[in-house]
Amino acid sequence: MSAPRPLRSTLAVALALAAAPALAGEFEGAVFFGDSLTDSGHFQNQLPASVRPITGKFTTNPAWVWAEYLAERYDGNGFTDNQGGDNYAQGGSRVTVQNGAAESTVSQVSRYLAANGGAANPDTLYAVWTGANDIFAIAGAGAPPQQTIATAVGGVVQIVGTLDAAGARYILVPTLPDMGITPNAIAAGPAGQAALTQLATTYNTSMYGALAQQGYRFIPLDTFSMLREVVASPATYGLRNVTQTACLPPTASSLTCNPSSLAAPDAASTYLFADGVHPSGAAHAILADYAVSVLEGPQLIGILPHSAQVIGRSRADQVAWHLPQAPEAAGLSWWGGLRGDYQRYDHADLYDGMAPAGLFGLDWANGSGLVAGGFLGYGRMDADFGGNRGDFEQADATFGGFLGWYGGRSWVNAQASYSSLDYDVTRDVRMGPAMRRHAGSADGSNTSFGVNGGYEFGEGALRHGPIAGLLWQKIEVDGFSEDNLSSTALSYADQSVDSLVGSLGWQARYDAGSWEPYLRATWDHEFEDGQDEVFASLQTLPDLEYAVPGVDFDGDYGTVVLGARFDLFGLVADAGVRASAGQTGGSDTGLFLSLGGTF
Repeated sequence: MSAPRPLRSTLAVALALAAAPALAGEFEGAVFFGDSLTDSGHFQNQLPASVRPITGKFTTNPAWVWAEYLAERYDGNGFTDNQGGDNYAQGGSRVTVQNGAAESTVSQVSRYLAANGGAANPDTLYAVWTGANDIFAIAGAGAPPQQTIATAVGGVVQIVGTLDAAGARYILVPTLPDMGITPNAIAAGPAGQAALTQLATTYNTSMYGALAQQGYRFIPLDTFSMLREVVASPATYGLRNVTQTACLPPTASSLTCNPSSLAAPDAASTYLFADGVHPSGAAHAILADYAVSVLEGPQLIGILPHSAQVIGRSRADQVAWHLPQAPEAAGLSWWGGLRGDYQRYDHADLYDGMAPAGLFGLDWANGSGLVAGGFLGYGRMDADFGGNRGDFEQADATFGGFLGWYGGRSWVNAQASYSSLDYDVTRDVRMGPAMRRHAGSADGSNTSFGVNGGYEFGEGALRHGPIAGLLWQKIEVDGFSEDNLSSTALSYADQSVDSLVGSLGWQARYDAGSWEPYLRATWDHEFEDGQDEVFASLQTLPDLEYAVPGVDFDGDYGTVVLGARFDLFGLVADAGVRASAGQTGGSDTGLFLSLGGTF
């Protein structure tokens, strides 16, 4: 028996989001607190067993709510807590007070912590979306507005403070949506709409202001602006009705809504609202996409320093090895080379890109093993973020100096360089069937110092021996703001990343007369930790900077270089391939060709 059409479309959206790659170094699960906007079926067990598979959530059942999408994405358990999951939200919940059968949100958090030894996992995503029922208590039951909002806001501050004290680092706190655009508000007339909009606005402003005043870490989510944008252009998001209820009758709760009670067979995917106040399955999918964009957008920008670091190391290797030995005679010589560096991480689910680059240098030798010189370079990388999340272009212009000493069997050289970086970034944000595009540009720099050395054993044609190197890089990327101002547009903080890579290995070369093949292999270790967190702010909420985990890159890997030196039209040529090995989820490969001669 085939699934009903709304169910098939909802499952398709769910599977699409679940299949989209999450970024490396992501959250270790997700835990949710709140009311019916987040409830994934708390009251389902109270309904007749025969209808439980297609009822029990406050949406166009059996569609997922936004929390279930995020739980799936971050390897969490999206079931309600009374079914063994990590979603503690309950329909009807108020922030601090019991509301009928619904536990307060404060109590949800207390119960969660009690069940977990009073500790919150610092790598878990926590979400607190609550307060709507406190606003309804004002609008519907005549509760005192100022006191009720103050109490609710104080409760949210208490919740965030409690989670923070328990160890939580990542707490998502969405705004209340514009409650004046709901079908129930529309039915109340313009005055009723305006009153609910103002109440939600006052609550949101007070909540974020109080959290900021306390200095608590939290991640804002501007659902107020986002849903207004959807209402302003429904067709963009695949919707045809943003004013009426998908579930019938219009006055009924969506808790018992199912495919047989929809206003149209496709209402779950084409209506914004399930009932008078709750989002449809389509709206929840858009909400989930929005949350993912806010959580992962900064992480994409955190890739930029890493790509510059990888290119910087490849460039440093080219400089360090451009001379196999000191020129036999004193005087000037020149060299120039081309590289094609390819970066691919998480099987391209994170990012991948090609970076052609060129270097040109001059050396002066004293005839006794001492060599000094300088070099200039330029490269450009075109890369794609995985999962159709956009792309970036990176240009680097480099100048630097070189100093080396080459003895009979041993050698050592050092280098210093400065690279000017320029980035053009495009970030694509999926919102249900719609795709938003945000672009921005940033400048940056890479300051590098490196030293390499080695010793050779052997007599005759075959020479081999140990090699070692140390490369320090400081990469800085300026903050920037994206264009296309909307709820999804982000501004990013400055980034400063230190890298210190130590290399230890072995090389072998064979002098075959007209050509000299060689092999180098090193084990490489990154001594620095990279970016533990990256920072951004929503442009609709510019004063609320937030942090998310940085992307993890493997700090231990190998590098293998296979090449050959040979005479080419009276010039000394060097060509080969360079590749990383043993790097979990990562692959850096490249081809190179250089030529050199004397004046």
